[in-house]
Amino acid sequence: MEIIISGAGEVGTHAAEVLSEAGHAVTIIDVNAGRLGAVGEAHDVRTLQGSGTNAEVLREAGCAEADLFIGATDVDELNLLSCAIARKVGVGRCIARVHHGLYFEDRGLDYAAALGIDDLVCPEYSTAAAVAQALLSPAVVAIEQFALGKIDVQQLEVDPDAPATKLPLAQLRLPRSARVVLVAGKETAYIPGAQTVVVPGDTVMLLANSDEMVEAREAFKKTRSPRLRVVVAGGSAQGVWLCRALQRGNFSVRLLVEDRVRAEVLASKLDWATVIHADLVDPVTYEEERVGKADAFVAVTGRDESNILLAARAKRMGVACAIAVLQRPTYLRMLPEMGVDYAFSPRDVAVDHMMTLIQTGPVRQLALLAPDVAVLYAVKVPTSQGPFVGLPLRDVPFPEKFIVAAIQRGDRVYVPGADDTIEAGDDVIVAGPPGIQKELQWAFSL
Repeated sequence: MEIIISGAGEVGTHAAEVLSEAGHAVTIIDVNAGRLGAVGEAHDVRTLQGSGTNAEVLREAGCAEADLFIGATDVDELNLLSCAIARKVGVGRCIARVHHGLYFEDRGLDYAAALGIDDLVCPEYSTAAAVAQALLSPAVVAIEQFALGKIDVQQLEVDPDAPATKLPLAQLRLPRSARVVLVAGKETAYIPGAQTVVVPGDTVMLLANSDEMVEAREAFKKTRSPRLRVVVAGGSAQGVWLCRALQRGNFSVRLLVEDRVRAEVLASKLDWATVIHADLVDPVTYEEERVGKADAFVAVTGRDESNILLAARAKRMGVACAIAVLQRPTYLRMLPEMGVDYAFSPRDVAVDHMMTLIQTGPVRQLALLAPDVAVLYAVKVPTSQGPFVGLPLRDVPFPEKFIVAAIQRGDRVYVPGADDTIEAGDDVIVAGPPGIQKELQWAFSL
């Protein structure tokens, strides 16, 4: 692919490195000649000095013939504008890096659609999702990212005497939106069928529209699962994104914030979390908050060295899982020796997200549900009318062990029922065995 990147900062430079190593032809644009010189010396990329918001610069970069344009500066508005201009110049596809939830969550306006941008990538959101993945599972997070919080995903251990242990799934009185996409027993995992009967102790992955999850889970779980206790240290934007990512899971969240004013502001915004004004350096804080008894501790102060030290301290105190978020990847390889379980770099996870988005073809692999058993796929249904478009799902001859888990149609995302239809232009999440891309292409007439 021919790819143009605007911005030679941390994210833009790393994206250029990863994409060029993957065999793509990369041109990187920046107003700073020093940054460009460093990138050009270190990586096999073409450099061009100028602004990504200048149409003439974009034309000189080859935007009219390029396959992809990435707006990756540190300024949201510049990235949005440069992508909009690149689209007008003629680029095939655009991705904009943004930080602010105003743009990423379509508050008041679908900015991406209004400006002709294909995808928005928020490093803080991607990092929060990666941390949640470490605490949950890749599949849960992949669905959450696809659905932007409009679908609930829960992993439940089946209780003895739960209704699901007595009847096949097809006969359970589940809400119309409920879907079980995976069952994991003690020794094996599998994609369930209509006649599957789960047994006590099995773990099910359950999807449902948000307003129907409470009812859906009653078929499998009569008792409430204990909430995982997570302590987040730092009132940074990353800390806020993380608290929001954990809101929909079975978590009890405490957020430790150094600045009193910031703590008061966040307490009014994050009403599902306990926000505590605290000295993050003082060991007494960790004793008083019983950090050692928590299931997870995540350091997101915005200062790499502090995050490392705080996560290492929490681990020494006995926390089950210690996580540090680092802006610079310099220390990543050292952390296991210090007892830190996981470390995440927003730069790295943002670029990983971009790499997922630019997978070619109408079928993309989103996440692994269970090794050698089940995969989550994202399918883009063509805008042309296929043979199964408009048919109720119950009448579509899908391959065996193939579950339509979610549908995105415009700004609506939902778990479909048997009477729902797939329409031209839909984005669909499918659970199925590994290696069924060809079968998916047939089923959706791709």
